[in-house]
Amino acid sequence: MKHKKFTTSVTLLCLALASCSENKNVETQQVSHSTPEQQVPASKFDLSHWYLTVPLDKNKDGVSDIYDVAELETYSHPDFFYLDNDNNMVFASPNRAATERTSTNTRSELRYMIRGKNQTIAESSLKNNFALVDNQHADKYAAIGGKLEATLHVDHVAKNAKYPNKPPAYSVVVGQVHSFQLPDEEHIPGYGRGNEPLKISYKKWPNHDKGSVFWTYERNLATDDPNRIDIAYSVWGSNWDDATDPGENGIALGEKFSYTVNIDKNTMYLTFTSENHETVHHQINLADNVDVNGKVDNADYPFSYKDETMYFKAGAYNQCSTKDHPTSFRYPACPGTGNWAVDVKNGDYTKVTFSKLVVSSSTPM
Repeated sequence: MKHKKFTTSVTLLCLALASCSENKNVETQQVSHSTPEQQVPASKFDLSHWYLTVPLDKNKDGVSDIYDVAELETYSHPDFFYLDNDNNMVFASPNRAATERTSTNTRSELRYMIRGKNQTIAESSLKNNFALVDNQHADKYAAIGGKLEATLHVDHVAKNAKYPNKPPAYSVVVGQVHSFQLPDEEHIPGYGRGNEPLKISYKKWPNHDKGSVFWTYERNLATDDPNRIDIAYSVWGSNWDDATDPGENGIALGEKFSYTVNIDKNTMYLTFTSENHETVHHQINLADNVDVNGKVDNADYPFSYKDETMYFKAGAYNQCSTKDHPTSFRYPACPGTGNWAVDVKNGDYTKVTFSKLVVSSSTPM
C-alpha cells in the first residue's frame, strides 16, 4: 500500500516549555504578533507542519491557547515562545497557568500536523496522523510510522514540590508520541484509550548538580484502570523515582543531548546520544504487550497501540502539576502564583531549548 511521506526537515532551535496549574490566569507581558521580517521563530525555522500550545488563555475560554500553522508564521511571545540571541527557539511555562481541558500540567509545546495548512482535513482525521502497519485501518492514514529527531538542552525545571518523592516532580517532557482513540465500537471494551506510548523526560532534583534523562511507556488502558501507569526506562542518570544523585552519569542543565524516535512498521526504535555519554538504544513493539526487556506485561492491553491514531509532539511539557492529590503519583502539588515574574524568581517554571527538531518518514530497520 502507498502512504504519503512526512514533510522532511523541520529544524528548530531553543525550546523552553512547561508548567502546571489549576489557576487559569497568568500575569505576563503582552503577546507579540510580528511581521515575517522580524525575528519570530518562523523566520528562522520551518514551522509549516506544526501548531503551538502556550500557557495563556487570551480568548478566556478556560483552556490554553493554540496557534495554528498559518498563525505561527508571524507569532511570538516574549516569555513563552521566542528566538534567543543565537536564533534558537525558546519555549517556557510557569507552574500555574492555563492548561488543556484534559490536563493539569501547563505546556508550551508543538504538535506535528501532516496536513500543514490544509484545514479541510480535520486535526483528528486519519489523513493528518500516522499509524502502525498492523493498524486495522492502515491504508487510510497519511503515513505508516515516522521519525522524530531532536537536539536540545534543558535550561530549567521547577524547583519546588509539596510531594517531592512523586516521580513527576522536578521534571519536564521534551518529546512525545501521543495517540487518541477511534470510536468506542472499534475497540475492545476497556482497552485502547488514546494514551502516550512515549514521553521523553528530563528531571533534576534541586540538591543535585546534574539531572537524568529517561523515557516512559504508558499502558494503553482506560483512564480509571489502576493499571494505567507510566513505566519508566532510564537513559542517563537515575530513574524518575530514584532520588540518588546521578553524579557524572547525569546531564547538567544547559548540556546538549539528542534523541531519535523511529517508528518503523510496528516497532519504536529509540536512540539517545550525548557528547559526554555513551549512546543508548531501546526498542519496543507497539502492537503487542511485550515490554522493552522482552517480558510479557499481562497488565497491559494485549495489542498495545496497534489500532491507535498517533502524532508527534515536542517542546516543554511541565510535569510539575499544581494539583494537590495526595494518593495519585501524577500530582506533586507544585507551587505557583500565576504571576510570571514572581514564578521565575521562585523557580516555579520550566524552560527547554532545541537546536534541532526534524520530522521525516521512518527509516526501515
